[in-house]
Amino acid sequence: MLRIAVPNKGSLSGPAGEMLHEAGYRQRRESKELRTVDPTNEVEFFYLRPRDIAIYVASGQLDIGITGRDLLIDSGADAEEILPLGFARSTFHYATKPGTIDSLADLTGKTIATSYEGIVAAHLADGGVDASVVHLDGAVETAIQLGVAQVIADVVETGTSLRNAGLEVVGEPIMKSEAVVIRRTGADGEEPKVRQFLRRLQGVLVARTYVMMDYDCRVEQLEKAVALTPGLESPTVSPLHNEGWVAVRAMVPSKEAQRIMDDLYDIGARAILTTAIHACRL
Repeated sequence: MLRIAVPNKGSLSGPAGEMLHEAGYRQRRESKELRTVDPTNEVEFFYLRPRDIAIYVASGQLDIGITGRDLLIDSGADAEEILPLGFARSTFHYATKPGTIDSLADLTGKTIATSYEGIVAAHLADGGVDASVVHLDGAVETAIQLGVAQVIADVVETGTSLRNAGLEVVGEPIMKSEAVVIRRTGADGEEPKVRQFLRRLQGVLVARTYVMMDYDCRVEQLEKAVALTPGLESPTVSPLHNEGWVAVRAMVPSKEAQRIMDDLYDIGARAILTTAIHACRL
């Protein structure tokens, strides 16, 4: 039975559960449940603290897990990313008082406060910067005001919290994170149940990204229409009862669907409609 670690709380938990449900896996009914068995799919889910998941997976006690790329790197665990999941995205930056630091090299000799000591230490080492790192659990914006550090390193979304604390972002992002599937480094990636699990999640990602588009068009406009809707390999084209007309079906990116529908209409296509894709295998 495949043993999978899932975040039990925080910004990763809800979206991870939703994705697993869409992929056809049974999920826990109550947030207090720490373990759920899905006998139909031969999977056992363990609901753990997001920060601990990489450690459990690296130990070999669990086969794979869902966590954040940031948490994986920060843990230093012997585990690796095998599939990005596209949710819980975040960007890490250094921040400090305006006008005090301009580049990564200016961090030399400074003290940096962060909740992600592993990420920051690795980034400083890669840049050849000798600085001190202080670990704090949350609310690192106050570290500079209280004299604990001259610089902080934290997740930056809108930057509002930093501005409210009188700080500004410095330099390029330290890293960009999102939810990822991980496994122990060097583990057998060809294990059938692991491959099936990844195919299901990839199917959910595609289903969320594309819609199925159907429309009718004149034969003489077919090449223009196909250029607008090439599909993944090629569209399905079927003759209609009315001579000179064909029906076309193709997958198109959901974000571009409205524009494509307008363009198809302009070249004479009619009966244009889209339908959601609930599951797929490519």
